[in-house]
Amino acid sequence: MSIVFVGTYTNNTKSEGVYAFRMDDTTGAWTRIPQSIPKITNPSFLVADRKNHRLFATAETGEGQVAAFRYDAESGALTFVNQQPSQGADPCHLSLLKTGSHVLVANYSSGTFAMLPVNPDGSLRPATDTVQDSGSGPNKARQEAPHAHSINLDASNKLAYGCDLGTDKVMIFRPNAKTGKLVPSDPAFASIHPGGGPRHFAFHPKKPVVYAINELDCTVTVFAWDKASGALRELQTITTLPRSYQNGDSCADIHVSADGKFLYGSNRGHDSIAIFSIGADGRLATVGNEPTQGKTPRNFAIDPTGNFLFAANQNSDSIIAFRIDKKTGKLAATGTKIEVPAPVCLIFG
Repeated sequence: MSIVFVGTYTNNTKSEGVYAFRMDDTTGAWTRIPQSIPKITNPSFLVADRKNHRLFATAETGEGQVAAFRYDAESGALTFVNQQPSQGADPCHLSLLKTGSHVLVANYSSGTFAMLPVNPDGSLRPATDTVQDSGSGPNKARQEAPHAHSINLDASNKLAYGCDLGTDKVMIFRPNAKTGKLVPSDPAFASIHPGGGPRHFAFHPKKPVVYAINELDCTVTVFAWDKASGALRELQTITTLPRSYQNGDSCADIHVSADGKFLYGSNRGHDSIAIFSIGADGRLATVGNEPTQGKTPRNFAIDPTGNFLFAANQNSDSIIAFRIDKKTGKLAATGTKIEVPAPVCLIFG
């Protein structure tokens, strides 16, 4: 049995905040873990420290916060610890140093990235560094200013990549755990094609290749990755849609299978999971699109066994389970539907 945590939007919904479930690793079925915890407003992104049984959540509001919880590894029960300002408006993504010593946060509306220390007891201290990006993009409605949408650590934890939707840049940092600083790397960023709007980011588990999913034009950009310098060099940009882009389409989440054979990305508007095979050089080839059987798949997750993909349909209050064909990468719905108000983030504990 695995534990799964679900982050939600609480504004104008019946959501209670963060939900916890047990998952049957064989069937993919979920069972709710009943609990009562202090309600966090809009816990829209979660990250788990599995070694120390801690969970951190964004509170995506104008006065952004990052909240810390402890969880029981057996029962999944959550205990609220504390929260700290995220150093920006509408925090929407978190990463955690593998030592558990610091949380990194991306604040969407203010275009800032910040670094918060974690105490030995799992509580958060005030941020030790905040980086403000600058610039804009050609999409006047969405790129009038910087919009930090995610910050992702490589396996070595020596490099962090911050997607800025507003400026069409992937920022490159070297987080320093001793000083608590997000030190700009050299080069300090990589550019995405104008109007792409990079949102989320994924590393290949075996190849020196990384992937950015671009919200505004529904594409994935493939980069060759220099692990020493951190530099990115574009190899390919490919659409996530099986038809021409239409108004209302936008991408959201991206993940690579643990075996490195397939990449998945979520399409809102088209309401599907785009499926790609990954070639020897890391480039992508389209396999197909699987409908998510709901509206607005903002986030999805692949379980630790690699057998299941769960799509969180924000605007239909549902999480749909799919079995992954490990030979073809294709998805097949299992019939499992989990009802959660406005689910927007799935994390395995």
